[in-house]
Amino acid sequence: PIVPVILCGGSGTRLWPRSRAAKPKPFLPLVGDKTLFEATLSRCPASGGFSPPIVVTGTRHLDHVEAQLGPVAGAEIIVEPAARNTAAAIALAALRLPADAVMLVCPSDHHIGDPAAFAAAACAAAELAEDGWLVSFGIEATAPETGFGYLKRGEPIGAKGFRTARFIEKPDLERAQQFVADGNYAWNGGIFAFRVKDFLTELGTHRPGILEAVRAAVEAGKVDG
Repeated sequence: PIVPVILCGGSGTRLWPRSRAAKPKPFLPLVGDKTLFEATLSRCPASGGFSPPIVVTGTRHLDHVEAQLGPVAGAEIIVEPAARNTAAAIALAALRLPADAVMLVCPSDHHIGDPAAFAAAACAAAELAEDGWLVSFGIEATAPETGFGYLKRGEPIGAKGFRTARFIEKPDLERAQQFVADGNYAWNGGIFAFRVKDFLTELGTHRPGILEAVRAAVEAGKVDG
C-alpha cells in the first residue's frame, strides 16, 4: 500500500482575510462543499490501495485536523510545536514508517479536478519508487506563472515517467514564457513519492543536520492515543 503523508499547515497569508494564520486555506471549503484538506484525504482511499494517512501539522491547527479527519482507523497525526519547512515535516513521517514503505507526500491545499487521473499517477509513481526513484509530480504548464517552480523533463523512464533534468525556482515572466513555449517544462506540483529508506539516505547525504535534528525530535516525542 501507498502511505499518504499529508502536510497540513500554512501561514494563511495568500488568501487573507479569508484565510488566516489560525485557519489557513487547507481548512476552508474554497471549491465545493469539502475543505481542501478533506478533498486531499478523499483522493487517497483504502479502496484505491492507500494506507491510512499520516498528517503532519502544527499545534495551532490540530483542532481543525482532528475535526476534519474524522474517525479514520489507523490514521496518525504528527504535531510540530514549530514549523521547520517541508523536508523536516517529511522526515518526521518517514522516521515513523518502515524502511520499505512508499510515501506519497501531498500538500493539503491543492484542488485536483480529476481524482482518477491523480490516483493513476500516484500508482505509477509508487511503481517507480519501488525501483528506487524519488518521484516529483509535474503539472502541465498552461500559462507563464511566475509564482510556481518548474521541472524540466529529461529522458523517459519506461512508460511511467521522465528523469528530472532540472528544478527551476520561481522564474521571471520572460523565462516563464520561454518554458511554456518550449513544452518540456511542467509546474512543480509539490507532490512526491519515494521509499522511506531512499528519502532518508538522500536527506542524510545532503542535509544531515536536518535528519539528525528530526531523529532527535522523534526519539524525544510523546505519543497520545
